[in-house]
This record gives sequence, structure tokens and C-alpha cells, in this order.
Amino acid sequence: MQKLRDITVEISKKITPTPVDRARIMALAEDLQQKVKLFCEEQGVPASVRVEGSVAKDTWLREEPEIDVFMRLPTNVPRKLLDVISLKIARKATAGAKQIERFAEHPYLEAFIDDVRLNIVPCYNVKRGEWLSATDRTPYHTDYIKERLTEDLREEVRLLKKFLKGVEAYGAEIKTGGFSGYLCELLIVHYKSFVATLHAFSGYTQQLAIDIAGYYTGKEKELVELFPEPLVIIDPVDEGRNVASAVQPQKLYTLVAAARVFLKKPDAKFFYPPKIVAL
Repeated sequence: MQKLRDITVEISKKITPTPVDRARIMALAEDLQQKVKLFCEEQGVPASVRVEGSVAKDTWLREEPEIDVFMRLPTNVPRKLLDVISLKIARKATAGAKQIERFAEHPYLEAFIDDVRLNIVPCYNVKRGEWLSATDRTPYHTDYIKERLTEDLREEVRLLKKFLKGVEAYGAEIKTGGFSGYLCELLIVHYKSFVATLHAFSGYTQQLAIDIAGYYTGKEKELVELFPEPLVIIDPVDEGRNVASAVQPQKLYTLVAAARVFLKKPDAKFFYPPKIVAL
């Protein structure tokens, strides 16, 4: 156990942002947020603009900062117009930077400034439960996590993220099919530590279902019927959504196997695997 503790302390030092790192990233985030607000006003778009994601929740990794700025638009803006307006504003806000148009449920702009990835994402400003698009939940996710993570728990989230990156099971994109940042945060909210999370997954057999908000307390049969996936984490802000639905079985079993081996024989290589050099 001492070796495990020594390794996690060592890794935490590497992945936790320093005050200088935080000041730099927060300055970039504030600058981007203000630019997006300015161009929204210039376009006559009544948007609420806010930094979301790992920077807002302070769960980002020192080596891989990523800033997400969300534009919350009124619900009377048609979907096609929302896409056009948001991309136009995002391009102006990041003028001069490398820009890449991405697509999730909405098209959104990814830009790079000083090797920092910036994502400017549109969503609708809706009441909880009245979702018009998948990204509408994000501000509620941010608020939920910020209210529940202490400084110590944020450190645990970083460890879990870095471990998953090391075993190539991090990232909810279709091509990856791994664990999202929000999913990692919820696992730490539930299990309270990185090591406890690994212990839980090391004992995985058929299905793991977690309902933090207790929506299905006393209705466990209904939960299983509604969510047959091997990993079920009910979204605390939306009882009808499984946050882990994008996790492919291969990535789940990768975590299970890695957790078992790491707990028996802790090694920093799980976080920083050696690079394979092509011959």
C-alpha cells in the first residue's frame, strides 16, 4: 500500500496545475469568454456565455489544458440558425488562431492558442429536464460537480483521468468509446477516491449500476430494464440518461483488467506508459 501511495503522490504532483498554470489558463479562459460575449452582442445574439468543463470545475490535467466556452442561446432560435450563428461568433472570437470545425450534436469550433485547445460550443438556455440538445445539460453538469468536489476530490479525479488516459480508455468520442471527464467526476463523487474506484472496478462481473441521486431507489428492477448496458451511471441531472452509455465493453474491460493488475503491482507506467518507437 505504501508503494501505491508513493506513486499516486508522485503522479499528483505532475498532473496538478501550479498557481502559475492556473493563472495562465484562467486568463485565457476569461479573455475568450469576454470575446465571445462581445461578438454575441455585436451580432445581436442574446446569449449567456460561460466557461464550462474541466477548467470551470478545476479537474483539468496540467499537461493537457482544454478550455470550453458555452454559448447558451434562447430556445426560439432555430437549430440551423444556432449552428450558423455560433460558428460565425466562434471564428471571430478566435481569429488568428488555428481553427478546426468539429461536429458532435452541433457543429462547434475547436481552436488552439499557445498549444491550449479551446472549444466554443452552442447550446440552448433551457430549464432542467427540458433539453433540446445533448449539450444543454453541460452547464447543469458543471454546477453539480462544482458543488460536490472538494480540493482533495479534484485531485482524485485527476488521478483517475490520467490512469484512464494511460491505459487508453479515456475519451467519450465515438472513435474512442471510453470514459468521459464528467463520468470520471461522478465516479469520484460516488466512491470518494481514485483507489476506491479501482477497487470497485477490479471486482466487476456482469453489470455495475450507480444511481447517485437515488432516482431508482426501490425501483432497481426498473433501472435494469431501462438500462441494460454493462456499466450504468445515472446522470444526477437527468434520470433518463446513462452517462456511461458511450463506454464500449472493450474499454470497460480494459479498466477492469488494469485496475486488478495495478492494485496488485502498482507502477507509474500505468499513468505514463513507455512510448513505442517504430523501427
